[in-house]
Amino acid sequence: MISFEIPPFIENQMQLIRMVAEQAMRPYSRQLDENEHERPQAFVQMTWPFAQQMVKSSLKPLMAKLEANGNGTNGSAKPKREGPDYSMLSFIMLIEQLSWGDAGQYLCLPHPMLGGAAVDSAGTPEQRVRFLKKFTEGNPKWGAMAITEPGAGSDNSAMRTTAVLDPDTNEWILNGEKIFITNGALALKESDGLCVVWATVDPKAGRAGIKSFVVEGNNPGVTIAKQEHKLGIRASDTVALHFDNARIPYENVLGDAEVRDVDSRKGFQGAMKTFDASRPAVAASAIGIARAALEFTRDKLAEEGIVVDYTKSLHEVTAVERDVIEMEARYKGAWLLTLRATSQMAHGESNRLEASMCKYRAGDAVTWITQKAVELLGPLGYSRDWLVEKWMRDAKINDIYEGTKQINQLIVARSVLGYSRRELK
Repeated sequence: MISFEIPPFIENQMQLIRMVAEQAMRPYSRQLDENEHERPQAFVQMTWPFAQQMVKSSLKPLMAKLEANGNGTNGSAKPKREGPDYSMLSFIMLIEQLSWGDAGQYLCLPHPMLGGAAVDSAGTPEQRVRFLKKFTEGNPKWGAMAITEPGAGSDNSAMRTTAVLDPDTNEWILNGEKIFITNGALALKESDGLCVVWATVDPKAGRAGIKSFVVEGNNPGVTIAKQEHKLGIRASDTVALHFDNARIPYENVLGDAEVRDVDSRKGFQGAMKTFDASRPAVAASAIGIARAALEFTRDKLAEEGIVVDYTKSLHEVTAVERDVIEMEARYKGAWLLTLRATSQMAHGESNRLEASMCKYRAGDAVTWITQKAVELLGPLGYSRDWLVEKWMRDAKINDIYEGTKQINQLIVARSVLGYSRRELK
């Protein structure tokens, strides 16, 4: 029998997370949305220690496995898997719950985030220990990942940020600009965190020349070019970074430190594994926002005497009730797809197709659900008296970053139909 029950120890964790989301995040939602880039000291004191402890607890099992496996120095060997790895399920549920509290605030909590996901996906065991362990020590730290450029969004082959090896010092020299980087300033300028930067070692080679490099906090040659002002998730730190002869150690290239023949796509494919983990995470955040809007809408409708009667057929209920039922269906469908993609990761299976499916469906669902919530609640739904209009603005980014809806549709179509990137664009 297939069980959809959440393990009891994760349910126990979620009780604390719900309390943080409801009592420490929701009260600041409007204030942080209205005052982008500001972080009141009271908010920091309430949430950041919790986040730091959460990171240490979540990384502890991984560190133990890696260090037990020859202290992470045994080449590319992976720790032995003993049953499902529930850490990713715990992480996905945590994201969903914190995004229910406030998606923008969740993104600015101290955490490895996408930078940590990139290291975990593409790094060697030694690199995973070296870079991820820093998040378990000392003051709060952040991780970030820099991919998008002014002239290269979804088309990574157009990337122009370069990494050139200086043979005299055995260092990589990075030059270029990256935009829309979540936690970019927090990772590189306000803590000794890290940012995984995608750059090309040979612009003529297209995707084959792309590798990912770890740039650590306060690295010379890295400047904040711009702080972004956004439609939604305004509490999050989003910046553009400029790299001007930024030097980083040779061993900070993720994966094999040796630069292979640029005709090989190994470096790029290794970096792309990051999305297999990050897309279900983005989907979980979308679902958290969708649930917030759905629950609020049902509660407000119930106050007006409108409660869905599930014993009736669709043609027997009102148009408003049909809309609520459709909201619930889209929400639950997206959540089940996300759990499916997460379950595959927990069992060590490839989830590339499912990761794109859940990310596409969740982004599409949360956009529709939040817009419908504003519509059903009328003028007050559109006003700033309630958070519904904010949730609608927060929702849209989930339809865009970590691969737009159209990109993920292409990935799904190519996988299902068996077409290559050249055959189906």
